[in-house]
Amino acid sequence: MSFDKSSINVTILGSGTCVPSLQRGSCSVLMQIGTTHLLFDSGPGTMRRLLEAGTTIFDLDYLFYSHFHPDHSAELAPLIFATKYPDGNRRQIPLTILGGRGLIDFFAGLKAVYGSWIELAPGLLKFLEFDNTTRDSKNFNDFSIETAPVEHNPESIAYRITSADGGSAVYSGDTDFSENLVELAKDADLLICESALPDSMRVKGHLTPSMAGEMATRAGVHRLVLTHFYPDCQNADITQECRKTYSGPLLLAEDLMQIEVIR
Repeated sequence: MSFDKSSINVTILGSGTCVPSLQRGSCSVLMQIGTTHLLFDSGPGTMRRLLEAGTTIFDLDYLFYSHFHPDHSAELAPLIFATKYPDGNRRQIPLTILGGRGLIDFFAGLKAVYGSWIELAPGLLKFLEFDNTTRDSKNFNDFSIETAPVEHNPESIAYRITSADGGSAVYSGDTDFSENLVELAKDADLLICESALPDSMRVKGHLTPSMAGEMATRAGVHRLVLTHFYPDCQNADITQECRKTYSGPLLLAEDLMQIEVIR
């Protein structure tokens, strides 16, 4: 697919969960704005999917975490370790890692296990924490980020990315029904929303297709992508369940699906 360089270009790297699957990797989404690469979550298999999408770990500028469950964060240590491979292609630009409060403590725990194997040269690894108790925002060169706490883990946050041309994409991370997410996603061009289980199998801390659809409708999003599917979703009509509450443009995520956010 040929992308407009001024738009937000999305690649679903992993559309699944912690359950091993040949079709769906664990959670991860790549967004590219111009030459800037943003990675959202890095579940197992992310680095391989990046290569399949034509991107290397050295291309990444920012790595955002919605929360710290292993199916969203397990390849953080391997990713940093891989950047130390002495083949002349080591990281030349800083990698900034962002998440809710607790991110720095989370990484300190990884360092307690791996030590210097996940340390980089001074200035190449930076950390920024968002306030996970209220709305927060940060501005960067060619995009801005807004966050809001969602209903999953204490550190859980959803992200809204806005490009310089005004295009907007929202990444929910894992969440139960969330008024904060509805507000964060107001009039967004794209909402990438978890929909872990069919309506009949609803569990606390996750969404079903009709719940995700209701939030998308209330937010007035222009396009909805459902993702984070457990295997049980294979035996349900996810589209029809979402259509109970949402009538707009709808995609069911697949690994390596590409989406362009156009104003």
